[in-house]
Amino acid sequence: MSHQAQTTPPEAHEPEAPHLDFAGTTPYEDYVKADVLTHLQHTLSDDPGEMVFLVTTQVMELWFTVIVHEWETAARALREDRVPPAVDALRRSVRELEALNASWKPLGQLTPAQFNAYRGALGDGSGFQSAMYRRMEFLLGDKSASMLVPHRGAPRVHAELEKALHEPSLYDEVIRLLARRGHEVPQAVLDQDTSRRHEPSPQVEAAWAAVYAGDQDSEEVRLGEALTDVAELVWRWRNDHLVATRRAMGAKTGTGGSAGVAWLEKRARNQVFPELWTARSHV
Repeated sequence: MSHQAQTTPPEAHEPEAPHLDFAGTTPYEDYVKADVLTHLQHTLSDDPGEMVFLVTTQVMELWFTVIVHEWETAARALREDRVPPAVDALRRSVRELEALNASWKPLGQLTPAQFNAYRGALGDGSGFQSAMYRRMEFLLGDKSASMLVPHRGAPRVHAELEKALHEPSLYDEVIRLLARRGHEVPQAVLDQDTSRRHEPSPQVEAAWAAVYAGDQDSEEVRLGEALTDVAELVWRWRNDHLVATRRAMGAKTGTGGSAGVAWLEKRARNQVFPELWTARSHV
């Protein structure tokens, strides 16, 4: 018995072509604003290396923005006693910090001559003037009212920073959570001025030691480990910044008038969430 071959039209196997005709800009452009992003680069020198420096710095600002979003999300969740969502946000920020830290790679190999080729275009500009990075630092508990001064000429930015200065930091919310869960945190620590830099507390250290000596599957241990991952990557960020700067300009004065490498060395010695580290010696 013969069977008639069943044939399928060739066009049936071809994928449907994407929609290409739009009345205005593409939906992708409407959402991502790629045209805006890719036309924000206005170099001030003729050196081709300046474009790499400018784009890398702008990418860093975008990572600062999303990390601030994650840490504010985590702080809000902790304030509401919702530890798992806070840990999720912190873990996302760990991946984002890894990407942020990788941003140093295009700049980490600059020779002094290469950096000097466009350094003059920076004028008095310096990374420590970044408002979004300052918000990151404030969330970590490293607060200073003097760091609002460079932004007095930008009312919206100044207002956002002033709000962040006076709000509890991410670490303030962590300490308050430990207190609510029965750990002995002095009222003086809980009532401390949230606009000032966090100072290490022996009682907070003891609380973390108790957390780590207890149930290793507890929410508090998972929170502590997520915070430790964040702290480690912030430390790496500061050290990578230090190394890149030392390699590009040695011990010269920084572009913003800071002490340059000496200032970065001091910053790199500051521990983030200090009691999380010192408590480990007592477990």
